[in-house]
Amino acid sequence: MSHFAKPKLSASRKKKNIPEGLWTKCPVSGEIVFNKDLEQNLMVVPKSGYHFPIGSRERIASMVDDGTFEEFDAGIKSTDPLKFVDSAAYPDRIKKYEKESGLPEAVICGTGKINGLEVSLAVMDFRFCGGAMGAAVGEKITRAIERALKKKTACIIVSASAGARMQEGIFSLMQMAKTSAALGRLAQAKLPFISILTYPTTGGVSASFATLGDVIIAEPGALVGFAGARVIKETTKQTLPPGFQTAEFLLKHGLVDQIVSRLEMRDRLTSLLQALQVHKYQPRKTATVAPFPAAAAG
Repeated sequence: MSHFAKPKLSASRKKKNIPEGLWTKCPVSGEIVFNKDLEQNLMVVPKSGYHFPIGSRERIASMVDDGTFEEFDAGIKSTDPLKFVDSAAYPDRIKKYEKESGLPEAVICGTGKINGLEVSLAVMDFRFCGGAMGAAVGEKITRAIERALKKKTACIIVSASAGARMQEGIFSLMQMAKTSAALGRLAQAKLPFISILTYPTTGGVSASFATLGDVIIAEPGALVGFAGARVIKETTKQTLPPGFQTAEFLLKHGLVDQIVSRLEMRDRLTSLLQALQVHKYQPRKTATVAPFPAAAAG
């Protein structure tokens, strides 16, 4: 399944009898790329480096060693705790998301190996309800963190989300604290958490686990922030700096540690995991302090 919008061909291209659906236009450079070449390049435009969205299963396949990924908690799915209805009932919307995305939920979790190093993974997918975090997503991510804690491995979470899932109200917002608390336990155990931010990482996800990584990596051009630019401008009554919610701006201002191309992500993760496991997995030695000598009688 393709995960990008196919542009309309120009009149000149139609005259050359080039069929539609075979090419994609880069929104940055205007370059026309053959779809098969784009998919083989992990949806990264070769010349401009522009990153199109990618599905969670494709992303996992690009990161972990072949045949090592084992999915967990696939049966955890959204319920309708508030009996929410707007223009359609929430359960009907869930069925629509499942059909359109081919996914049971907005995150896939499991374990795998990256160049032989075992990790616990949670990879979000924007195609399912805009990657919104409901109770099921929060539970799956929390279990992925707890699995890393149990197995004493690193945890990697790839975020692609519009934020909390408002159809679940407070049940959705509670997942911000729930996932953050689980990461707190992971930190106490001195196990590494690597957070990867993709386009987009916004709302309650950006305000919770996505920005709590020991190392925070962003893909080039990723949109990262809490509220939208228009909302922030209307609220603060201030002129905002251009590109203030891009990965590049955040890197410059210290909110992101690295910007890494999707094509280099596997190698970069390998280097980080090799470095972190040496220092984080070793128990801290407690120094022995000699007692103070008793004060002499005056």
